Amino acid sequence: MSEKKYIYFFGAGKAEGNAGMKEYLGGKGANIAEMTNLGIPVPPGFTISAKVCDAFYKNNNSYPEGLKDEVENNLKHLEELTGRKLGDSKDPLLVSVRSGAAISMPGMMDTVLNLGLNDEAVKGLAEKTGNERFAWDAYRRFIQMFGDVVRGVPHSAFEEKLDQVKEEVGVELDTDLKVEDLKRVVKLYKEVYRKHTGEDFPQDPKKQLWASIDAVFGSWNNERAIKYRQINEIKGLLGTAVNVQSMVFGNFGDDSGTGVCFTRDPSTGENIFYGEYLLNAQGEDVVAGIRTPQKLSTLKDKNPEVFQQLLDVREKLEKHYRDMQDIEFTIQQGKLFLLQTRTGKRTGLAAVRAAVEMVKEGLITKEEAIARVTPAQLDQLLHPMIDPNAKAKMIPLARGLNASPGAATGQIVFTADEAEKWAKEGKTVLLVRKETSPEDIGGMNVAEGILTSTGGMTSHAAVVARGMGKPCIAGCKDVVITGKQAQIKKRNFSEGDWLTIDGTTGEVYDGQVKLIKAGITGEFAEFLIWADEIRHEAVRSTIKQKGFLVRTNADLPRDAKVAREFGAEGIGLCRTEHMFFDEGKLEIFQEMIVADDIATRKEVLKKLLPLQKKDFTGIFEAMDGFPVTVRLLDPPLHEFVPKTTEEVKVLADKTGIPVKQLQAKIDSLHELNPMLGHRGCRLGITYPEIYDMQVQAIMEAACEVEKRGVKVFPEIMIPLIGTAKELSILRENAESVIKDVFKNENRQVEYKIGTMIEIPRAALTADKVAEYADFFSFGTNDLTQMTFGYSRDDAGVFLPDYIDQEILERDPFQVLDQEGVGQLVETGVRRGRTRKPDLKIGICGEHGGEPGSIDFCYRVGMNYVSCSPYRVPIARLAAAQAYLRNK
Repeated sequence: MSEKKYIYFFGAGKAEGNAGMKEYLGGKGANIAEMTNLGIPVPPGFTISAKVCDAFYKNNNSYPEGLKDEVENNLKHLEELTGRKLGDSKDPLLVSVRSGAAISMPGMMDTVLNLGLNDEAVKGLAEKTGNERFAWDAYRRFIQMFGDVVRGVPHSAFEEKLDQVKEEVGVELDTDLKVEDLKRVVKLYKEVYRKHTGEDFPQDPKKQLWASIDAVFGSWNNERAIKYRQINEIKGLLGTAVNVQSMVFGNFGDDSGTGVCFTRDPSTGENIFYGEYLLNAQGEDVVAGIRTPQKLSTLKDKNPEVFQQLLDVREKLEKHYRDMQDIEFTIQQGKLFLLQTRTGKRTGLAAVRAAVEMVKEGLITKEEAIARVTPAQLDQLLHPMIDPNAKAKMIPLARGLNASPGAATGQIVFTADEAEKWAKEGKTVLLVRKETSPEDIGGMNVAEGILTSTGGMTSHAAVVARGMGKPCIAGCKDVVITGKQAQIKKRNFSEGDWLTIDGTTGEVYDGQVKLIKAGITGEFAEFLIWADEIRHEAVRSTIKQKGFLVRTNADLPRDAKVAREFGAEGIGLCRTEHMFFDEGKLEIFQEMIVADDIATRKEVLKKLLPLQKKDFTGIFEAMDGFPVTVRLLDPPLHEFVPKTTEEVKVLADKTGIPVKQLQAKIDSLHELNPMLGHRGCRLGITYPEIYDMQVQAIMEAACEVEKRGVKVFPEIMIPLIGTAKELSILRENAESVIKDVFKNENRQVEYKIGTMIEIPRAALTADKVAEYADFFSFGTNDLTQMTFGYSRDDAGVFLPDYIDQEILERDPFQVLDQEGVGQLVETGVRRGRTRKPDLKIGICGEHGGEPGSIDFCYRVGMNYVSCSPYRVPIARLAAAQAYLRNK
């Protein structure tokens, strides 16, 4: 792209741009150019590059030199091609001015339609078209849109005047207004414009054009666009392009219309032509949800010729782009025009189904299918659904359009601001609106689900909800909203009342209904098998292990069972301390903690041994054939002791220790900074009998289940190592216990002893630590805490400010800090394998389920990641994508 070229023309079957220029022309401009080159009927126009937006903000809201001349030259070209002139009193050229960033941001930035109309041009348009009603309808729309978008006149101020005229003449729909009615609307709209701006509505079309271009570039940094980019983590774009395009009119009469269609169903992914349209309307009418549109299938009967043309375009575009397309079209007096095509936003369900079916249709490869579905989309498939047993006994309150699948229950609120406020207070909210608008993006983001009384399957609420993976019901006409109340079939609901929605069926239920998690079946299961096949191609060359594996963090047999159902290939972290909090075990463990001598401690630990053994037996059985990494006790002992006077008295009675003496013992365990205190391997050094009991329980359980035919691979993990000597001592202790167990059980099982790398010193001296380790597991929660010097329990107070002020890009406890903490990880991997090339290495912090962090783990050469059970499917996909991205 030329440094000095800012504008790219399209029209008459030729375009200067193409689909590969999204960075500069935005998705809309690039795809309009591509469709023009494909011979698809597209109204001509030109695209002002996003480079201008970048320069506009860098140069204090001023344009680069030469832009105005370039706009003039392209406008002249457009006038010559169409045979019309902007502002002409006899045959005026009207244009739309639309935004278009490289990544689709539906509804977040501004659009102006019918630009070029004034008091003279409207007469010329009426005379030229022979349709006076159409001309005045276009003029009133232009005044309203220009006033709202360009000058900030409230949309509602115009709507009030429109409703006033409709009431005066006794009609319900805009389309029922006559010419004289529309002239009155225009007059009233001009009064509204003057009242709010202090100026008359501009009559110079060139001033209209530049004011609209300014507004579209300005909308790049409006509040809703900024929030949308934050929510969707859109970064690194130049800005928005601006598309100036000759108008075609769907509001010409009943032989005209406008619509939005998808080459496949965006909710389910089914390979059917799907969409909606409105006759005698313009595009904003469809997406704004003001009128409920008709199903696309009915167009076949009303205009079979245009419907067939749309079918041909559908097939051509999907084959060309090899992906589901979202298409905007207008029919003017029976002639079809395409205004936009883009990759269709879809639910997780639709993304997976479409990807699987496109592979089977020969349209894309398995690798492309895996790369195409995002982890966030996959996460949607794990969203709740209404418990079928509960649903069988319930009658829906109302039904609307099943705009976005999944079920949600919450306390209803009627504004986006209230939704955000209530969510900050920890409440579960359901956003109920007549229709949503781009300004509602923040409230939609925090709501569990969205319910609207108007709008269709392609309305703002439906499209945005699908992109967010939020359940949504649109166009539920039985919901009548007045202020902070809704009436549903004669029943009144106030703010704070509970409703449940099923976005899959479109049904609304009273109250808080039980939800259950979804399972992995059908295309979802097949898709994940493909992901597994791909990530198993990865060869971790240092230890000749085939595949980049996904394990789970599980402390109980039931968690292990869930993880296996989700495809976990072992346990990467089993936290033994969680077992001690179970009823019956905590009291025994407390006895051990307060014991005065080693002999007493050992006697108490004997009581705990069979209970620990039972826990491990259940986990080994659930993970039959897969490795289980058990972390020995990690937290400081003060976390387990009684907290209240009553609890202390109960323990005193049980142990026979006087209350005062017992309280003194408990107080002595208190630490000023327990996260850096007497915990982890330090407990194993000072109280070796605790770790000895745990190792004995692990290995006796392993021997026992192996006798029953269960394949078991225990891995004993020693936490919080800071020096190689700590690991050397504790490994020697563990091996001594294991030797005794094998002798007593008269059998041996394969095992490994390794450590967590969670202290910076351990990462920096990993070559020495590796001498005594069979594996490393990076505990990135603590490693992040110690590297940044942030307490992860307290950092939530200031981290939001750090992210807002761009001190940090992301919360480092959610997304691995690759620049700092990542260097320690990389150093630990490299130095560990320098000493021991076959060292197995994984990660078991929360980062093990975060897609960007998984990619990093693959790049530094880890063998596996480990995450919570419900993140396992996402990690399976992210691991496959990491392999494809980096191979």
